[in-house]
Formats: sequence, structure tokens, C-alpha cells
Amino acid sequence: MPEDCTTAVRPGQVFRSPVLLLAFGFGAGLAPRAPGTVGTLAAIPLYLALSHFSQGVYLLLVTVVCVIGVWICQRAADRLGVHDHPGIVWDEFAGFLVTMIPAPVSWPWTLAGFGLFRLFDIWKPWPISWVDRHCKGGLGIMLDDLLAGGLAAVVLYTLVRVAP
Repeated sequence: MPEDCTTAVRPGQVFRSPVLLLAFGFGAGLAPRAPGTVGTLAAIPLYLALSHFSQGVYLLLVTVVCVIGVWICQRAADRLGVHDHPGIVWDEFAGFLVTMIPAPVSWPWTLAGFGLFRLFDIWKPWPISWVDRHCKGGLGIMLDDLLAGGLAAVVLYTLVRVAP
């Protein structure tokens, strides 16, 4: 959690603002504890819906989620006056969708992807930790989670390749 996070956000603020509604993962970011984890859980239905598309369409849609995420996260941070408010979970949505790129669509793989993404997002090994400290703005908010999703995707891809 960022050290400068002192801005309390009321549900009414989130549900009245389209930008905050998206940034807060349709309300998931309002969770009083572990909003990143709750945000990632809220991303699972989106992943399951997108997983019905071909791999090419899925990749295009994930790219769109990532690109508009930079704008959404920047606007939300500006509106709240806090760089990376913990309630902003659009980056968790994007990171989880990246994680799931190599995974077969099934509950065991979805749960594995969830666990791996949360591990890397919380642990923040290098270069994620460097990006988290040095990159600001909407891109900075998004980039550390996209890297966590990328690392989780590499591990998931390896597991998928060795699974019987």
C-alpha cells in the first residue's frame, strides 16, 4: 500500500463517476481489506467472458484493457489526489488477464493463475519493485501489475507445458 494513501473514498463517489467505477473494478476496490486481491477476484468473470473468444481476439481485448487502463488509472489518481490509491484495481484486472494468456480455460488453471499473479503482485521481485518505485502516473500504476502478470504468465506457461 502506498505511503501517501490518505484519501478515503466513499462508495457514492465511485458509483457516480464512470472513471472511478472502472478504476475501482466496479466496486471491488472499495473492499476494506486486500482490495488488490478482491479486485483480482472480480477480474475472474471478465476473464471467463473473454476466454470464449479466439486467442487473437483475446490478445486484442487484453491490449485494449491495458491501453485504456493507463488513462483510467491516471484520471482516477488525479481525481483522488493520490498516485496509486489501493482502491484502484483496474491494473489488477489487466495483470490477471495477462497472466491468463497461456492458460487453458478451466477452474484449476484459473485458480493457479490467480495465485501466481497475486504472488508476484504482492512480492514484487525485480524488476517489478523498481518499476513500482520509479514509474509514476497511469503508466506506473499499470506497469508493475502488467509485469507481475507477465512473470505469472511465464510460470503458468511452464506449468501448462509440463502438466500431463
